[in-house]
Amino acid sequence: MTETGVLSATDSEWDCACARFAVIAPLAAMDAIGHTAADEAATQLGVSRRQVYALVHRLRTGSGTVTDLLPGRSSGGRGVRRLPEEVDEVIADHLTMMYLKRQKPSVAVVYRTIARECVRQQLPVPARNTVAARIAALHPGTVTRKREGTDSPAARNRRAAGGSPPAITEPLEQVQIDHTAVDVMVVDEHDRQPIGRPYLTAAIDVCSRCVLGFVLTLEPPSAVSVGLCLGMVCCDKRHWLDTIGVGEQMTWPMSGKPRHLYVDNAAEFHSEALHRGCQQHGIDPHYRPLGRPHYGGIVERLIGTAMTRVHELPGTTFSNPTDRGTYDSETTAALTLAELERWLALAVGSYHGTVHSGLGQTPAGRWAAGIAALPTPPTIPANPDAFLIDFLPVLRRRLTRTGFVADHIHYFSNALKPWIARREQCDKFILRRDPRDLSRIWVLDPDGTTYHEVPYRTLSRPPITLWEQRAAITHLRERGRTEVDEAALFRMLDTMREITTTARKATRTARRNTERRRHLHPPPEPAGRVQPPPDPVLTAAAEAPVAVFDDIEEW
Repeated sequence: MTETGVLSATDSEWDCACARFAVIAPLAAMDAIGHTAADEAATQLGVSRRQVYALVHRLRTGSGTVTDLLPGRSSGGRGVRRLPEEVDEVIADHLTMMYLKRQKPSVAVVYRTIARECVRQQLPVPARNTVAARIAALHPGTVTRKREGTDSPAARNRRAAGGSPPAITEPLEQVQIDHTAVDVMVVDEHDRQPIGRPYLTAAIDVCSRCVLGFVLTLEPPSAVSVGLCLGMVCCDKRHWLDTIGVGEQMTWPMSGKPRHLYVDNAAEFHSEALHRGCQQHGIDPHYRPLGRPHYGGIVERLIGTAMTRVHELPGTTFSNPTDRGTYDSETTAALTLAELERWLALAVGSYHGTVHSGLGQTPAGRWAAGIAALPTPPTIPANPDAFLIDFLPVLRRRLTRTGFVADHIHYFSNALKPWIARREQCDKFILRRDPRDLSRIWVLDPDGTTYHEVPYRTLSRPPITLWEQRAAITHLRERGRTEVDEAALFRMLDTMREITTTARKATRTARRNTERRRHLHPPPEPAGRVQPPPDPVLTAAAEAPVAVFDDIEEW
Protein backbone atom coordinates (compact mmCIF):
# COMPACT_ATOMS: atom_id res chain seq x y z
CA MET A 1 0.00 0.00 0.00
CA THR A 2 1.51 3.35 -1.06
CA GLU A 3 1.00 6.87 0.26
CA THR A 4 -0.79 8.79 -2.54
CA GLY A 5 0.10 12.31 -1.48
CA VAL A 6 -2.52 13.06 1.18
CA LEU A 7 0.20 13.82 3.74
CA SER A 8 3.23 14.42 1.55
CA ALA A 9 1.61 17.23 -0.53
CA THR A 10 2.17 20.82 0.56
CA ASP A 11 -0.76 23.03 1.48
CA SER A 12 -0.59 24.90 -1.84
CA GLU A 13 -0.43 21.68 -3.83
CA TRP A 14 -3.39 20.25 -1.95
CA ASP A 15 -5.47 23.42 -2.45
CA CYS A 16 -4.69 23.33 -6.20
CA ALA A 17 -5.73 19.66 -6.44
CA CYS A 18 -9.01 20.37 -4.60
CA ALA A 19 -9.79 23.26 -6.99
CA ARG A 20 -9.07 21.06 -9.99
CA PHE A 21 -11.22 18.23 -8.62
CA ALA A 22 -14.22 20.54 -8.23
CA VAL A 23 -14.00 21.46 -11.95
CA ILE A 24 -12.70 18.23 -13.54
CA ALA A 25 -14.84 15.67 -11.67
CA PRO A 26 -18.13 16.71 -13.42
CA LEU A 27 -16.36 16.56 -16.80
CA ALA A 28 -14.93 13.10 -16.07
CA ALA A 29 -18.47 11.85 -15.39
CA MET A 30 -19.65 12.93 -18.88
CA ASP A 31 -19.56 10.47 -21.78
CA ALA A 32 -18.24 13.14 -24.20
CA ILE A 33 -16.64 16.49 -23.43
CA GLY A 34 -17.14 19.21 -26.02
CA HIS A 35 -14.71 22.05 -26.71
CA THR A 36 -17.06 24.58 -25.10
CA ALA A 37 -17.10 22.75 -21.76
CA ALA A 38 -13.37 22.16 -21.93
CA ASP A 39 -12.69 25.86 -22.65
CA GLU A 40 -14.85 26.94 -19.71
CA ALA A 41 -12.93 24.58 -17.39
CA ALA A 42 -9.61 25.81 -18.78
CA THR A 43 -10.64 29.41 -18.05
CA GLN A 44 -11.59 28.57 -14.45
CA LEU A 45 -8.36 26.70 -13.81
CA GLY A 46 -6.04 28.96 -15.81
CA VAL A 47 -4.78 26.14 -18.02
CA SER A 48 -5.06 25.20 -21.69
CA ARG A 49 -7.80 23.07 -23.25
CA ARG A 50 -5.24 20.28 -23.76
CA GLN A 51 -4.35 20.27 -20.05
CA VAL A 52 -8.05 19.98 -19.19
CA TYR A 53 -8.34 16.82 -21.28
CA ALA A 54 -5.13 15.50 -19.67
CA LEU A 55 -6.54 16.08 -16.17
CA VAL A 56 -9.77 14.31 -17.11
CA HIS A 57 -7.73 11.32 -18.31
CA ARG A 58 -5.71 11.25 -15.07
CA LEU A 59 -8.89 11.24 -12.98
CA ARG A 60 -10.54 8.53 -15.05
CA THR A 61 -7.51 6.21 -15.10
CA GLY A 62 -6.47 6.90 -11.54
CA SER A 63 -8.20 6.26 -8.23
CA GLY A 64 -10.86 8.92 -8.85
CA THR A 65 -9.74 10.99 -5.88
CA VAL A 66 -8.24 14.43 -5.28
CA THR A 67 -4.68 13.07 -5.22
CA ASP A 68 -4.95 12.15 -8.92
CA LEU A 69 -4.94 15.88 -9.70
CA LEU A 70 -1.98 16.97 -7.59
CA PRO A 71 0.42 19.19 -9.56
CA GLY A 72 3.34 17.27 -11.04
CA ARG A 73 6.77 17.79 -9.51
CA SER A 74 10.01 18.07 -11.44
CA SER A 75 12.97 16.06 -10.17
CA GLY A 76 15.37 18.64 -11.58
CA GLY A 77 17.27 15.84 -13.19
CA ARG A 78 18.18 14.19 -9.86
CA GLY A 79 19.02 10.53 -10.26
CA VAL A 80 19.71 10.82 -13.96
CA ARG A 81 23.26 9.81 -14.82
CA ARG A 82 24.96 12.23 -17.18
CA LEU A 83 28.36 10.53 -17.46
CA PRO A 84 29.26 8.65 -20.63
CA GLU A 85 28.42 4.96 -20.43
CA GLU A 86 32.11 4.01 -20.62
CA VAL A 87 32.95 6.10 -17.53
CA ASP A 88 30.00 4.55 -15.67
CA GLU A 89 31.39 1.12 -16.43
CA VAL A 90 34.85 2.05 -15.14
CA ILE A 91 33.36 3.32 -11.87
CA ALA A 92 31.14 0.26 -11.43
CA ASP A 93 34.01 -2.14 -12.14
CA HIS A 94 36.34 -0.50 -9.63
CA LEU A 95 33.70 -0.36 -6.93
CA THR A 96 33.12 -4.10 -7.34
CA MET A 97 36.71 -5.21 -7.74
CA MET A 98 38.40 -2.74 -5.39
CA TYR A 99 36.08 -0.95 -2.94
CA LEU A 100 33.96 -3.99 -1.97
CA LYS A 101 36.92 -5.97 -0.65
CA ARG A 102 38.10 -7.00 2.84
CA GLN A 103 41.17 -4.77 2.45
CA LYS A 104 38.75 -1.81 2.74
CA PRO A 105 40.49 0.87 0.66
CA SER A 106 39.39 4.45 1.28
CA VAL A 107 37.28 6.53 -1.09
CA ALA A 108 40.35 8.61 -1.96
CA VAL A 109 42.35 5.54 -3.01
CA VAL A 110 39.47 4.21 -5.11
CA TYR A 111 38.95 7.60 -6.79
CA ARG A 112 42.64 7.94 -7.72
CA THR A 113 42.57 4.49 -9.31
CA ILE A 114 39.40 5.34 -11.28
CA ALA A 115 40.90 8.64 -12.46
CA ARG A 116 44.09 6.87 -13.70
CA GLU A 117 42.04 4.28 -15.56
CA CYS A 118 39.90 6.97 -17.25
CA VAL A 119 43.05 8.84 -18.34
CA ARG A 120 44.52 5.61 -19.69
CA GLN A 121 41.36 4.96 -21.75
CA GLN A 122 41.19 8.64 -22.79
CA LEU A 123 37.79 9.09 -21.09
CA PRO A 124 36.52 12.09 -19.13
CA VAL A 125 37.63 11.94 -15.50
CA PRO A 126 34.59 12.00 -13.15
CA ALA A 127 34.51 14.35 -10.17
CA ARG A 128 35.42 12.90 -6.78
CA ASN A 129 31.95 13.80 -5.46
CA THR A 130 30.45 11.68 -8.25
CA VAL A 131 32.42 8.61 -7.17
CA ALA A 132 31.57 9.29 -3.50
CA ALA A 133 27.88 9.55 -4.44
CA ARG A 134 28.01 6.20 -6.25
CA ILE A 135 29.59 4.62 -3.16
CA ALA A 136 26.96 6.19 -0.89
CA ALA A 137 24.24 4.74 -3.13
CA LEU A 138 25.48 1.16 -2.61
CA HIS A 139 23.37 -1.03 -0.36
CA PRO A 140 24.73 -0.73 3.22
CA GLY A 141 24.22 -4.43 3.86
CA THR A 142 26.18 -5.41 0.77
CA VAL A 143 29.00 -2.99 1.62
CA THR A 144 29.31 -4.30 5.19
CA ARG A 145 29.27 -7.96 4.17
CA LYS A 146 31.92 -7.45 1.48
CA ARG A 147 34.22 -5.19 3.52
CA GLU A 148 33.73 -6.61 7.05
CA GLY A 149 32.83 -10.25 6.43
CA THR A 150 29.57 -12.11 6.07
CA ASP A 151 29.39 -13.19 9.72
CA SER A 152 30.95 -10.13 11.34
CA PRO A 153 29.03 -8.30 14.11
CA ALA A 154 28.68 -5.26 11.84
CA ALA A 155 27.16 -7.39 9.07
CA ARG A 156 24.77 -9.07 11.51
CA ASN A 157 23.72 -5.65 12.76
CA ARG A 158 22.77 -4.69 9.19
CA ARG A 159 20.84 -7.91 8.66
CA ALA A 160 17.16 -8.06 9.49
CA ALA A 161 16.17 -10.57 12.13
CA GLY A 162 13.95 -12.09 9.48
CA GLY A 163 12.06 -15.33 9.50
CA SER A 164 10.25 -16.79 12.44
CA PRO A 165 11.70 -18.77 15.34
CA PRO A 166 10.48 -22.34 15.72
CA ALA A 167 7.02 -22.33 17.22
CA ILE A 168 7.08 -23.27 20.91
CA THR A 169 3.58 -24.50 21.66
CA GLU A 170 3.90 -26.45 24.92
CA PRO A 171 5.24 -25.71 28.40
CA LEU A 172 8.72 -27.14 29.06
CA GLU A 173 9.32 -27.61 25.32
CA GLN A 174 12.18 -25.12 25.58
CA VAL A 175 13.78 -23.63 28.69
CA GLN A 176 16.46 -20.92 28.58
CA ILE A 177 19.04 -20.46 31.37
CA ASP A 178 21.54 -17.65 31.92
CA HIS A 179 23.56 -15.93 34.67
CA THR A 180 24.15 -12.36 35.77
CA ALA A 181 25.72 -10.42 38.64
CA VAL A 182 22.86 -8.85 40.60
CA ASP A 183 22.83 -5.05 40.64
CA VAL A 184 22.62 -4.78 44.43
CA MET A 185 25.01 -5.09 47.37
CA VAL A 186 24.10 -7.58 50.10
CA VAL A 187 25.20 -7.60 53.74
CA ASP A 188 26.34 -10.44 56.01
CA GLU A 189 23.95 -12.02 58.52
CA HIS A 190 26.02 -11.21 61.62
CA ASP A 191 27.19 -7.61 61.38
CA ARG A 192 25.01 -6.36 58.51
CA GLN A 193 28.13 -5.13 56.72
CA PRO A 194 28.34 -5.13 52.87
CA ILE A 195 29.92 -8.23 51.29
CA GLY A 196 29.46 -7.48 47.57
CA ARG A 197 27.14 -8.45 44.74
CA PRO A 198 25.72 -11.97 44.48
CA TYR A 199 25.16 -13.92 41.25
CA LEU A 200 21.80 -14.96 39.83
CA THR A 201 21.15 -18.00 37.65
CA ALA A 202 17.62 -17.95 36.22
CA ALA A 203 15.55 -20.26 34.00
CA ILE A 204 12.46 -19.33 31.98
CA ASP A 205 9.92 -21.37 30.01
CA VAL A 206 9.70 -19.96 26.49
CA CYS A 207 6.10 -21.00 25.85
CA SER A 208 4.50 -19.55 28.98
CA ARG A 209 7.24 -17.04 29.95
CA CYS A 210 7.06 -18.49 33.47
CA VAL A 211 10.15 -18.39 35.66
CA LEU A 212 10.88 -22.04 36.43
CA GLY A 213 13.66 -21.50 38.91
CA PHE A 214 16.54 -19.34 40.07
CA VAL A 215 19.64 -19.70 42.22
CA LEU A 216 21.24 -16.89 44.19
CA THR A 217 24.83 -17.46 45.31
CA LEU A 218 28.00 -15.63 46.27
CA GLU A 219 30.03 -17.99 44.08
CA PRO A 220 30.67 -17.09 40.42
CA PRO A 221 28.54 -19.03 37.88
CA SER A 222 29.60 -22.66 37.59
CA ALA A 223 28.35 -26.11 36.64
CA VAL A 224 26.98 -26.37 40.19
CA SER A 225 24.92 -23.20 39.70
CA VAL A 226 23.42 -24.74 36.56
CA GLY A 227 22.74 -28.03 38.34
CA LEU A 228 21.08 -26.29 41.30
CA CYS A 229 18.95 -24.21 38.95
CA LEU A 230 17.93 -27.28 36.93
CA GLY A 231 17.05 -29.04 40.18
CA MET A 232 14.73 -26.17 41.06
CA VAL A 233 13.27 -26.17 37.53
CA CYS A 234 12.38 -29.86 37.65
CA CYS A 235 11.37 -30.40 41.28
CA ASP A 236 8.42 -29.39 43.43
CA LYS A 237 9.05 -25.98 45.01
CA ARG A 238 6.63 -26.12 47.94
CA HIS A 239 9.21 -27.33 50.47
CA TRP A 240 11.70 -24.69 49.32
CA LEU A 241 9.09 -21.92 49.62
CA ASP A 242 8.29 -23.05 53.16
CA THR A 243 12.01 -23.16 53.98
CA ILE A 244 12.59 -19.53 52.99
CA GLY A 245 9.39 -18.39 54.73
CA VAL A 246 7.08 -17.42 51.85
CA GLY A 247 5.06 -20.64 51.46
CA GLU A 248 1.89 -19.00 52.81
CA GLN A 249 2.24 -15.91 50.62
CA MET A 250 2.65 -17.46 47.17
CA THR A 251 2.38 -20.61 45.11
CA TRP A 252 4.83 -21.71 42.45
CA PRO A 253 3.42 -24.75 40.62
CA MET A 254 5.68 -24.46 37.57
CA SER A 255 7.92 -27.55 37.64
CA GLY A 256 8.99 -30.40 35.37
CA LYS A 257 11.81 -31.71 33.21
CA PRO A 258 12.36 -29.59 30.07
CA ARG A 259 12.71 -31.27 26.69
CA HIS A 260 15.18 -28.71 25.31
CA LEU A 261 17.61 -26.61 27.33
CA TYR A 262 18.84 -23.44 25.60
CA VAL A 263 22.08 -21.94 26.97
CA ASP A 264 25.03 -19.83 25.86
CA ASN A 265 28.60 -21.00 25.30
CA ALA A 266 30.00 -20.34 28.78
CA ALA A 267 32.34 -23.03 30.15
CA GLU A 268 29.88 -24.16 32.83
CA PHE A 269 27.37 -25.11 30.12
CA HIS A 270 29.93 -27.36 28.42
CA SER A 271 30.84 -29.37 31.53
CA GLU A 272 30.76 -33.15 31.52
CA ALA A 273 28.39 -33.04 34.49
CA LEU A 274 25.80 -31.04 32.56
CA HIS A 275 26.10 -33.20 29.44
CA ARG A 276 25.82 -36.47 31.35
CA GLY A 277 23.03 -35.17 33.57
CA CYS A 278 21.00 -34.01 30.58
CA GLN A 279 21.51 -37.36 28.83
CA GLN A 280 20.49 -39.18 32.00
CA HIS A 281 17.19 -37.31 32.23
CA GLY A 282 16.33 -36.96 28.56
CA ILE A 283 17.05 -33.24 28.33
CA ASP A 284 18.42 -32.03 24.99
CA PRO A 285 20.91 -29.13 25.43
CA HIS A 286 21.26 -26.52 22.66
CA TYR A 287 23.83 -23.72 22.42
CA ARG A 288 23.43 -20.25 21.03
CA PRO A 289 25.48 -19.49 17.90
CA LEU A 290 28.66 -17.68 18.92
CA GLY A 291 28.36 -13.92 19.05
CA ARG A 292 24.56 -13.91 18.68
CA PRO A 293 23.08 -13.06 22.07
CA HIS A 294 19.64 -12.36 20.58
CA TYR A 295 19.19 -16.14 20.25
CA GLY A 296 18.70 -16.16 24.04
CA GLY A 297 16.64 -12.99 24.05
CA ILE A 298 13.83 -14.30 26.25
CA VAL A 299 15.97 -15.10 29.28
CA GLU A 300 18.03 -11.96 28.63
CA ARG A 301 14.80 -9.94 28.76
CA LEU A 302 13.81 -11.67 32.00
CA ILE A 303 17.15 -10.84 33.59
CA GLY A 304 16.90 -7.24 32.36
CA THR A 305 13.43 -6.93 33.91
CA ALA A 306 14.65 -8.45 37.18
CA MET A 307 17.58 -6.04 37.37
CA THR A 308 15.24 -3.10 36.75
CA ARG A 309 13.17 -4.21 39.72
CA VAL A 310 16.32 -4.71 41.82
CA HIS A 311 17.21 -1.04 41.28
CA GLU A 312 14.34 -0.23 43.67
CA LEU A 313 16.19 -1.92 46.56
CA PRO A 314 18.57 -0.23 49.00
CA GLY A 315 22.19 -0.83 48.07
CA THR A 316 21.58 -1.04 44.33
CA THR A 317 24.59 -0.49 42.11
CA PHE A 318 22.39 0.46 39.14
CA SER A 319 23.38 -0.72 35.67
CA ASN A 320 26.53 1.37 35.35
CA PRO A 321 28.55 4.03 37.23
CA THR A 322 26.92 6.83 35.23
CA ASP A 323 23.43 5.85 36.41
CA ARG A 324 24.71 5.35 39.97
CA GLY A 325 26.24 8.81 40.18
CA THR A 326 27.05 9.72 43.79
CA TYR A 327 24.74 7.08 45.29
CA ASP A 328 26.70 5.09 47.91
CA SER A 329 25.69 1.46 47.34
CA GLU A 330 27.75 0.03 50.22
CA THR A 331 26.51 2.48 52.85
CA THR A 332 22.85 1.98 51.92
CA ALA A 333 23.03 -1.84 51.53
CA ALA A 334 20.50 -3.48 53.84
CA LEU A 335 19.47 -6.95 52.56
CA THR A 336 21.20 -10.21 53.38
CA LEU A 337 21.50 -12.94 50.76
CA ALA A 338 18.57 -14.83 52.33
CA GLU A 339 16.40 -11.69 52.39
CA LEU A 340 17.20 -10.93 48.77
CA GLU A 341 16.30 -14.52 47.87
CA ARG A 342 12.89 -14.13 49.57
CA TRP A 343 12.34 -10.81 47.80
CA LEU A 344 13.12 -12.38 44.42
CA ALA A 345 10.76 -15.29 45.10
CA LEU A 346 7.91 -12.88 45.87
CA ALA A 347 8.80 -10.84 42.79
CA VAL A 348 8.48 -14.01 40.69
CA GLY A 349 5.05 -14.66 42.18
CA SER A 350 3.96 -11.13 41.32
CA TYR A 351 5.34 -11.47 37.78
CA HIS A 352 3.43 -14.71 37.18
CA GLY A 353 0.17 -12.95 38.02
CA THR A 354 0.75 -9.90 35.79
CA VAL A 355 -0.52 -9.75 32.21
CA HIS A 356 2.44 -10.29 29.85
CA SER A 357 2.43 -7.85 26.91
CA GLY A 358 3.69 -10.50 24.50
CA LEU A 359 1.19 -13.16 25.58
CA GLY A 360 -1.89 -11.06 26.19
CA GLN A 361 -2.45 -13.00 29.43
CA THR A 362 -0.61 -13.83 32.63
CA PRO A 363 2.29 -16.30 32.49
CA ALA A 364 0.51 -18.36 35.16
CA GLY A 365 -2.62 -18.50 33.01
CA ARG A 366 -0.67 -19.56 29.93
CA TRP A 367 1.13 -22.24 31.97
CA ALA A 368 -2.12 -23.64 33.39
CA ALA A 369 -3.74 -23.78 29.94
CA GLY A 370 -0.66 -25.40 28.40
CA ILE A 371 -0.34 -28.03 31.13
CA ALA A 372 -4.07 -28.88 30.87
CA ALA A 373 -3.64 -29.50 27.14
CA LEU A 374 -0.73 -31.94 27.58
CA PRO A 375 -1.58 -35.64 27.18
CA THR A 376 0.49 -36.45 30.29
CA PRO A 377 1.60 -34.22 33.18
CA PRO A 378 5.22 -33.02 33.33
CA THR A 379 7.81 -35.39 34.79
CA ILE A 380 8.91 -34.31 38.28
CA PRO A 381 11.86 -36.15 39.91
CA ALA A 382 10.78 -38.08 43.00
CA ASN A 383 14.13 -37.51 44.74
CA PRO A 384 15.50 -33.95 44.35
CA ASP A 385 18.82 -34.86 46.00
CA ALA A 386 19.40 -37.75 43.57
CA PHE A 387 18.52 -35.47 40.67
CA LEU A 388 21.06 -32.87 41.81
CA ILE A 389 23.79 -35.52 42.11
CA ASP A 390 23.47 -36.20 38.38
CA PHE A 391 24.58 -32.61 37.70
CA LEU A 392 27.43 -32.31 40.20
CA PRO A 393 31.05 -32.11 38.96
CA VAL A 394 32.65 -35.44 38.10
CA LEU A 395 35.93 -36.84 39.47
CA ARG A 396 37.58 -40.18 38.65
CA ARG A 397 39.68 -41.89 41.33
CA ARG A 398 41.04 -45.33 42.11
CA LEU A 399 39.94 -47.10 45.28
CA THR A 400 42.57 -47.89 47.92
CA ARG A 401 42.32 -50.02 51.02
CA THR A 402 41.55 -46.86 53.03
CA GLY A 403 38.99 -45.41 50.62
CA PHE A 404 39.31 -42.55 48.17
CA VAL A 405 41.58 -39.50 48.06
CA ALA A 406 40.31 -36.33 46.38
CA ASP A 407 42.31 -33.12 46.64
CA HIS A 408 44.30 -34.43 49.62
CA ILE A 409 41.13 -35.34 51.56
CA HIS A 410 40.37 -38.98 52.46
CA TYR A 411 36.90 -40.50 52.28
CA PHE A 412 35.73 -43.86 53.63
CA SER A 413 32.46 -45.71 54.18
CA ASN A 414 31.53 -49.27 55.05
CA ALA A 415 29.75 -49.38 51.68
CA LEU A 416 33.18 -49.49 50.04
CA LYS A 417 34.28 -52.73 51.74
CA PRO A 418 32.87 -55.14 49.09
CA TRP A 419 34.96 -53.42 46.42
CA ILE A 420 38.18 -52.92 48.40
CA ALA A 421 39.06 -56.64 48.22
CA ARG A 422 38.82 -56.65 44.41
CA ARG A 423 39.97 -53.09 43.81
CA GLU A 424 42.77 -54.24 41.47
CA GLN A 425 40.13 -55.48 39.01
CA CYS A 426 38.16 -52.22 39.16
CA ASP A 427 38.76 -49.23 36.92
CA LYS A 428 38.70 -45.73 38.31
CA PHE A 429 35.46 -44.99 40.14
CA ILE A 430 33.22 -42.06 39.18
CA LEU A 431 32.85 -39.64 42.08
CA ARG A 432 30.62 -36.61 42.34
CA ARG A 433 30.95 -33.85 44.89
CA ASP A 434 29.33 -30.56 45.75
CA PRO A 435 32.01 -27.82 45.77
CA ARG A 436 29.96 -26.01 48.41
CA ASP A 437 30.47 -28.89 50.89
CA LEU A 438 33.42 -31.29 50.58
CA SER A 439 32.48 -33.28 53.70
CA ARG A 440 31.04 -36.03 51.50
CA ILE A 441 31.22 -37.44 48.02
CA TRP A 442 28.93 -39.71 46.05
CA VAL A 443 30.52 -42.83 44.56
CA LEU A 444 28.98 -44.67 41.62
CA ASP A 445 29.19 -48.41 42.10
CA PRO A 446 31.07 -50.45 39.45
CA ASP A 447 27.76 -51.60 37.97
CA GLY A 448 26.88 -47.99 37.26
CA THR A 449 23.47 -48.18 38.91
CA THR A 450 23.68 -46.61 42.37
CA TYR A 451 25.45 -43.69 44.04
CA HIS A 452 26.70 -44.25 47.59
CA GLU A 453 27.33 -41.34 49.94
CA VAL A 454 30.84 -41.51 51.38
CA PRO A 455 31.88 -39.03 54.14
CA TYR A 456 35.26 -37.92 55.41
CA ARG A 457 37.45 -40.77 56.66
CA THR A 458 37.90 -38.72 59.84
CA LEU A 459 34.38 -37.73 60.81
CA SER A 460 35.51 -35.02 63.21
CA ARG A 461 36.80 -32.90 60.34
CA PRO A 462 34.66 -29.77 59.76
CA PRO A 463 32.79 -29.37 56.48
CA ILE A 464 34.65 -27.08 54.08
CA THR A 465 34.07 -25.59 50.66
CA LEU A 466 36.22 -26.14 47.58
CA TRP A 467 37.38 -22.51 47.52
CA GLU A 468 38.57 -22.86 51.14
CA GLN A 469 40.44 -26.07 50.30
CA ARG A 470 42.20 -24.46 47.34
CA ALA A 471 43.03 -21.33 49.33
CA ALA A 472 44.56 -23.47 52.09
CA ILE A 473 46.72 -25.38 49.61
CA THR A 474 47.89 -22.07 48.12
CA HIS A 475 48.91 -20.84 51.58
CA LEU A 476 50.76 -24.09 52.28
CA ARG A 477 52.64 -23.83 48.97
CA GLU A 478 53.58 -20.23 49.79
CA ARG A 479 55.07 -21.46 53.04
CA GLY A 480 57.33 -23.87 51.17
CA ARG A 481 55.34 -27.07 51.57
CA THR A 482 56.14 -29.23 48.56
CA GLU A 483 53.93 -32.06 49.82
CA VAL A 484 50.46 -31.46 51.23
CA ASP A 485 48.83 -33.91 53.63
CA GLU A 486 45.33 -33.91 55.06
CA ALA A 487 46.35 -33.00 58.60
CA ALA A 488 48.33 -29.94 57.46
CA LEU A 489 45.49 -28.98 55.17
CA PHE A 490 42.88 -28.89 57.95
CA ARG A 491 45.28 -27.15 60.35
CA MET A 492 45.68 -24.42 57.77
CA LEU A 493 41.90 -24.26 57.32
CA ASP A 494 41.40 -23.84 61.07
CA THR A 495 43.93 -21.01 61.09
CA MET A 496 42.27 -19.30 58.12
CA ARG A 497 38.83 -19.53 59.70
CA GLU A 498 40.08 -18.15 62.98
CA ILE A 499 41.62 -15.19 61.17
CA THR A 500 38.44 -14.66 59.16
CA THR A 501 36.26 -14.76 62.29
CA THR A 502 38.51 -12.31 64.11
CA ALA A 503 38.70 -9.91 61.17
CA ARG A 504 35.17 -10.25 59.77
CA LYS A 505 34.45 -6.59 60.55
CA ALA A 506 37.67 -5.47 58.90
CA THR A 507 37.23 -6.36 55.25
CA ARG A 508 34.44 -7.19 52.84
CA THR A 509 36.35 -10.27 51.61
CA ALA A 510 36.49 -11.75 55.11
CA ARG A 511 32.77 -11.14 55.65
CA ARG A 512 31.99 -12.62 52.22
CA ASN A 513 34.02 -15.75 53.05
CA THR A 514 32.09 -16.17 56.29
CA GLU A 515 28.78 -16.01 54.41
CA ARG A 516 30.02 -18.59 51.91
CA ARG A 517 30.33 -21.09 54.79
CA ARG A 518 27.02 -20.30 56.45
CA HIS A 519 25.21 -23.27 54.81
CA LEU A 520 27.72 -25.76 56.24
CA HIS A 521 26.78 -27.79 59.31
CA PRO A 522 29.06 -28.98 62.12
CA PRO A 523 30.46 -32.48 61.72
CA PRO A 524 28.28 -35.29 63.10
CA GLU A 525 29.39 -37.32 66.08
CA PRO A 526 30.90 -40.62 64.88
CA ALA A 527 28.69 -43.52 65.88
CA GLY A 528 28.01 -47.01 64.61
CA ARG A 529 30.57 -47.01 61.80
CA VAL A 530 33.28 -49.61 61.52
CA GLN A 531 36.56 -47.82 61.08
CA PRO A 532 38.84 -48.80 58.18
CA PRO A 533 42.14 -50.47 58.99
CA PRO A 534 44.76 -48.05 60.30
CA ASP A 535 47.19 -46.79 57.75
CA PRO A 536 50.74 -46.03 58.90
CA VAL A 537 51.17 -43.33 56.29
CA LEU A 538 48.19 -41.38 57.59
CA THR A 539 49.23 -41.93 61.19
CA ALA A 540 52.62 -40.37 60.54
CA ALA A 541 51.23 -37.54 58.43
CA ALA A 542 50.63 -35.26 61.39
CA GLU A 543 54.27 -35.52 62.47
CA ALA A 544 56.08 -35.33 59.15
CA PRO A 545 54.72 -34.33 55.74
CA VAL A 546 55.11 -37.11 53.23
CA ALA A 547 53.81 -37.85 49.74
CA VAL A 548 50.67 -39.98 50.20
CA PHE A 549 49.35 -42.60 47.79
CA ASP A 550 51.60 -42.14 44.81
CA ASP A 551 49.24 -44.17 42.63
CA ILE A 552 46.36 -41.73 43.18
CA GLU A 553 45.62 -39.14 40.53
CA GLU A 554 45.29 -35.70 42.10
CA TRP A 555 42.64 -33.37 40.58
